[in-house]
Amino acid sequence: MHSFWIKTPRFIRFLFPNYLWKINNKPHKLFLTFDDGPIPEITEWVLDILNQESIKATFFCIGENIQKNPKIFKRILSEGHAVGNHTYNHLNGWKKNNSDYIKNFKLCEEIIKVSKQTIEKSNDNIKKENSLLFRPPYGKIKPTASRYIRKKKHKIIMWDVLSYDFDSSISPQQCYENVINNVRSGSIIVFHDSLKAAKNMQYTLPKAIQFLKKKGFVFETIN
Repeated sequence: MHSFWIKTPRFIRFLFPNYLWKINNKPHKLFLTFDDGPIPEITEWVLDILNQESIKATFFCIGENIQKNPKIFKRILSEGHAVGNHTYNHLNGWKKNNSDYIKNFKLCEEIIKVSKQTIEKSNDNIKKENSLLFRPPYGKIKPTASRYIRKKKHKIIMWDVLSYDFDSSISPQQCYENVINNVRSGSIIVFHDSLKAAKNMQYTLPKAIQFLKKKGFVFETIN
């Protein structure tokens, strides 16, 4: 059914130790992440849920979507969430040559940098977030591009649990079970604030948050 594992196996984490797959910690901390936004139809809904639950998350944003929706990007930052680079056009790193991929990464990074500077100047309440985070779309990136991005002081953030909210072949209930049956302390969980994932994500996210809170988990941003 799936092209990836729901829970990333240890041997994959072992083979790629330069990527961050989970964040080990003694307390019951989890890390919610959202890929592909910001878009008005979905990202604002996600922000509303996170606000209701007093939860902070990490958004891996597409540069083009930041340009199209600067107010939503501003809201992400102003509400205390972290942001990361997800390339400018959601590129598949295995299908693009390294030069084009790196240019796309750099374009998104410049948009994030300029946007954050503008927002921070206009709002003293926004915390200055210095972490440099990158998630390759589809989790696919070539070694040369990976080395370049890491030399630029970026952490490459993968995941421990993939919700599969984007997969129309699974039901919302299956998506929910993908999350609650696989998280452990330190898990990095992937959702998507995209139209494609909306049905499964909007069903799963609030239910999963409430279930995991009852289990004693807390949620933090990646930094």
